[in-house]
Amino acid sequence: MKRKFKMKSSSEAYKNAGVDITAGYKSVELMKKHIERTLVPGVISEIGGFGGLFSLKEAGISNMADPVLVSGTDGVGTKLRLAFKLDKHDTIGIDCVAMCVNDIICKGAKPLFFLDYIGTGKISPEKMAEIVSGIATGCEMSGAGLVGGETAEMPGSYPADEYDLAGFSVGIVDRADIIDGRDMQEGDKIIALKSSGFHSNGYSLVRKIFDTENSDLKEHVDELGCSLGEALLEPTKIYVKSVLALISALKSHAGVKGIANITGGGFYENIPRAIPKDKKLLARIDKKSIRVLPVFEMAARFSKISERDMLNTFNMGVGMVVIVAKEDAKLALEVLEAQGEEAYVIGETVSAGGDDRIEIV
Repeated sequence: MKRKFKMKSSSEAYKNAGVDITAGYKSVELMKKHIERTLVPGVISEIGGFGGLFSLKEAGISNMADPVLVSGTDGVGTKLRLAFKLDKHDTIGIDCVAMCVNDIICKGAKPLFFLDYIGTGKISPEKMAEIVSGIATGCEMSGAGLVGGETAEMPGSYPADEYDLAGFSVGIVDRADIIDGRDMQEGDKIIALKSSGFHSNGYSLVRKIFDTENSDLKEHVDELGCSLGEALLEPTKIYVKSVLALISALKSHAGVKGIANITGGGFYENIPRAIPKDKKLLARIDKKSIRVLPVFEMAARFSKISERDMLNTFNMGVGMVVIVAKEDAKLALEVLEAQGEEAYVIGETVSAGGDDRIEIV
């Protein structure tokens, strides 16, 4: 059901079929305080309409010569299985937002608004509100307004106590400022931004490695400094505000030339996406420079997965990379560190002799 505030509407027939619309209305009432946290300038609609409204004028978007909208959509994948097992639902929404906004920032776009979709076997108003509280936190962290959403009760499609979660975000950037690698050249530096863990990728393999269905996820693990469950449910880091600060700081220099969100496919799939094919460049990554997080070291030890497969599946502790001119690297590190990021150089762009656009040495 679309999120509408409480009204005089009920259906015993629909309830007997497994869909309780009054539970849906209660969910929205509980969500309201969380949604209100995200009402950034530009949001001009109330929850409950047929479409979310966003005013570019009221958002202060008036100085772009050729504004371009940038969209991103994604879900959380099987990380949800851990939320179910631990019965913890207040951070998984951060993951959902992060998966969308971290993609659109790769084009240099500022997120404007976000919408979510929750499909479940049976609506639990309190659980739905927990999920949306995390979504609202993610929106706050990225500066996006939560302008709408859908909570669908679908008995027979999902177990009563399970759900799926997906989101959609739209951002904006001036066409001249789109980050597309057009100015990339040999010798540019590749800077890593530390991740918070696995983020929201590779969890089908993660769950197999740690046998999460049969393991005690609440037991403290000294190597991790927390329980395994806490480490695996740690929300995906949102890089929007840090990267926007970097883009602004380097605008009077050579600029940010490329950005890659290290998601499914790890280093080998994602870093090349930031390098245009016609540039005949490849990213040369210094393997020893990568600051691998303990949870990845544990995963490698438990599974005996090859180093190549680890780097081709997981972020290994690097959630995002930015590519800048060699002469701007020092400033970029200073800006990112001032934003609270742990950032460091892991490689550079070099001339490519073939079709490969990455090598890890």
